[in-house]
Amino acid sequence: MQPPQKQTHAADVAVVGLGRIGLPLALCFADRGLHVLGVDIDRERLGAIAEGRMPFREPGTEPALERARSAGRLALSERVSDAAGARDIVITLGTPSFSHIEIDISQIRSALDDLMPALSPGHLLVLRSTVAPGTTDFVAGYLRKHRGFAVGEEIFVAHVPERIAAGRFLEEIDTLPCIIGGVGGGSGERAAALFDAFAAPIVQTTPVQAELAKIWTNILRYTHFALPNLLMMDCERYDANVFEVIDLVNRDYPRGGIAQPGLTAGTCLRKDFAFSEERSSAPGMLLAVSRVNESVPRFLVEGIIERRGPLAERKVAVLGLAFKADTDDERDSLSHKLIRLLERELADVAVHDPLVSTPTAPLADALNGAEVVVMATNHSSLSSPDTLEAIIERASPDCLLVDPWDCFGAREIFADVRRLAALRSSAA
Repeated sequence: MQPPQKQTHAADVAVVGLGRIGLPLALCFADRGLHVLGVDIDRERLGAIAEGRMPFREPGTEPALERARSAGRLALSERVSDAAGARDIVITLGTPSFSHIEIDISQIRSALDDLMPALSPGHLLVLRSTVAPGTTDFVAGYLRKHRGFAVGEEIFVAHVPERIAAGRFLEEIDTLPCIIGGVGGGSGERAAALFDAFAAPIVQTTPVQAELAKIWTNILRYTHFALPNLLMMDCERYDANVFEVIDLVNRDYPRGGIAQPGLTAGTCLRKDFAFSEERSSAPGMLLAVSRVNESVPRFLVEGIIERRGPLAERKVAVLGLAFKADTDDERDSLSHKLIRLLERELADVAVHDPLVSTPTAPLADALNGAEVVVMATNHSSLSSPDTLEAIIERASPDCLLVDPWDCFGAREIFADVRRLAALRSSAA
C-alpha cells in the first residue's frame, strides 16, 4: 500500500460541518499553512463565509477568515463526498440527544454514508463532535462492515474531542491538551500528525477514554453549577441570602469553592449528560442535576409572582438571550424557557440582547415602564453601571430586579430598584 503522505489530494484537511466548532478549527488549520476544504450543507452559511463574513461571533476569527481567503487556503463545498478529496477528514457535526435519553448520531451516520464510496486506503477520519462512549468504535466498525477496511492499518479513525470554551477558540486551540483516542495501531499517530499543527500538548489514549473525558468535562461543569442553583432555591425556602451563604462557605476555607448561581445551560451542558445517562450505573443521578438547572426559570417566575402578584398584562423586561456572557450563542439557552414561562403567565415580555442574531428590542424600549427586569445573561455590557442607570431611570419606580448573576452587586436574587437607587445616591 502506498504511504498516505505520498498521496495527492485537493486539500490537506477537510472539515465537515462549519458551525461554532468546525469553522474556527478550519480557520486555525489554514492559519498554520494547511489547505482546507470546509463542507456544510447550509448554503446561507457557505455564502457568508465565501463573502468573508463570520456567521457567528468568535473573537479573532474575522481576521483569520480574511487571511485564509487572501492566501487561497480555504475552499468551500456543500457536498460531503467532496471531503474525501482531502487526506484527513474532521467531522464536526451536531450530536443531539433524543428526548428518551439516547444519542442521535444520524448526522454522523449520514456523513459516513456520503463519504463511504469515495474513501480509500490512507484516509484519516477524526470525530471532533461530542459522542457517547463507543461511538468511535461504531464508526470504525461501520467502515469495516461496508468497505472491509482494516482500521488502524488501511484507514484511520480517531476521536479528538473539542473542549474549547466559546469565545476562547484562538487562544485555547494552542494551550488545552489535545486528547486523541485512536482505533488500532496507527490511528492515534495519524491524528497526532494532523493536530501537531497546533502548539497544544498531545495526549494519546483509547477512543472510549477520550469520549468519556469530553462527556465528563461537561458533566462536571453542569454539576458544579447545579449546586449553587439548588442552594439558591434552599435559601429562598429558609429566607436566607444565597450570596451571603456562598461567601460563608468559601471565605478562607481550603475546601470551599462553591460557584455563583445563574441560568446554567447551553447546547453542550444541557445534552451531554444524556450520553452517560444512556448506560448509567446510577440512573437518575445526572437527570437530577439537569432538573435542578432546568428548574431555575420556574423558580424565578414563581419568585416574581410571590413578590408582585399575577403577571397578566404587566411588562417584564428580559435582558439577555445568549446562554453565556459575551457570546451570541443562544442555542439551548434557558432565557427562551424563561420567556415562555412568563408568557404563560400572560406577562407582556420585552427582550433585549446586544449580541445575538435574533432581533430584539433596543434596551430603552425594553426597559420603558417595566415592572420587572430579569438579568437573564450576564453580558459585560448588560452588567455595566450604565445599564443599572437605565433601569432606574426607565423602569417602573417600584420595579423588581431579578438578578441571579448578581450583575450589579446587589447581592439579592430579587431586589427592589428603589433600594438600589437609594444605595447609588448614598454612594455618590
